[in-house]
Amino acid sequence: MQSKAANVESYINDLSEERKNIINELRKLILKNLPKGFAEEMSYGMIGYCVPHSIYPNGYHCDPKQPLPFLSMASQKNFIALYHMGIYMNPALMDWFTAEYANRVKGKLDMGKSCIRFKKMDQIPFDLIGELASKMTVKEWIDCYEKSLKR
Repeated sequence: MQSKAANVESYINDLSEERKNIINELRKLILKNLPKGFAEEMSYGMIGYCVPHSIYPNGYHCDPKQPLPFLSMASQKNFIALYHMGIYMNPALMDWFTAEYANRVKGKLDMGKSCIRFKKMDQIPFDLIGELASKMTVKEWIDCYEKSLKR
């Protein structure tokens, strides 16, 4: 489900109270921990954190008018989704995250390539998401992204 909200505040205000609280907590942790240089915006109908054109003028290869996406979160119909492109492209980061998740959360990790799905709202490892947000700088993300384009 993609939102048509024009800004992050509108996106959050359109959510149920339970989802508002969760998204606000995730947002607070991401903003607190995300390395300098990433920018928050609405992106693809979700709250997104990207590398702005002022830092990476090439933008996203699929649509160069868009800034380079890095992390997004969304309230989907049956779950909260966190999309982390770095975890998808960096095997060491993926290994760290899956091991830490298993150490901190009872139950199986529900994850696609870059999508982490939280169906049980009371089992979201907020501290782990904050740590994950801090693990890759803008430069590291750009280097990883450009390396993947050369393949």
